[in-house]
Amino acid sequence: MRDLPAPLPPEGRTVGQLVAETIRAYGNDFWRVLPLGIPLAVADQLSVRQTALVQMLVFWATLPLFVAGYLWACRLVLRVPPTRAAVAVAALIWLPFPALRAAFVLPALAWLAFIGLAVPAAMVEQLRFRHALYRGRQLGVADYVHALGSLAALVVVVGIASNTLSALLHTQGDNGQRVAVFLSDIVLSPLLFVGGALLYVDQRARAVRSADADLHPALDADATGRSDPQVES
Repeated sequence: MRDLPAPLPPEGRTVGQLVAETIRAYGNDFWRVLPLGIPLAVADQLSVRQTALVQMLVFWATLPLFVAGYLWACRLVLRVPPTRAAVAVAALIWLPFPALRAAFVLPALAWLAFIGLAVPAAMVEQLRFRHALYRGRQLGVADYVHALGSLAALVVVVGIASNTLSALLHTQGDNGQRVAVFLSDIVLSPLLFVGGALLYVDQRARAVRSADADLHPALDADATGRSDPQVES
């Protein structure tokens, strides 16, 4: 059998490869990653079959769980401890999410793709609150299509797998359906947190590549060491 091709470096990693690396990271540290399923499992149990307003209130009320989940995912994936700035940034970024999600999931994902990487940036780069927000926006727009596409792909993969698993686990009655949803959330939703942490690696590499691309033309223009273009006589 032929060996599988080596994965692309983070700056060239595709959406599909990010999803694959997310699944691999989950499998390599399954038991420590598994608790990341608690936030969404709790929120879904409290909000299932409720109105949009009640769902928003539930997701706001469970803010500490989602913040803790993302911080734990960043700690596991990026091997860095949480900071106070990261906690504050994560809470601020989460506040608009329930309202955006109530309208449609895509605006909510667009918001997280734009600014959500401020949380791992605060942890890895030891940034203060305001600088972390600026850095998060910088990372988000380094390759916004990749950031948004990756989050959307993770949601689609988790959603399809969750529906399939729920159908397999479903038994008669409302209680059986709730149990099926809870178990599928516990097992599958950690991929969302792990993928969000891995996305920081991709976007940081893309930001560096973009900065290098902006710098090289200026260096090449001055390669002769002259301040003015050389004119032949």
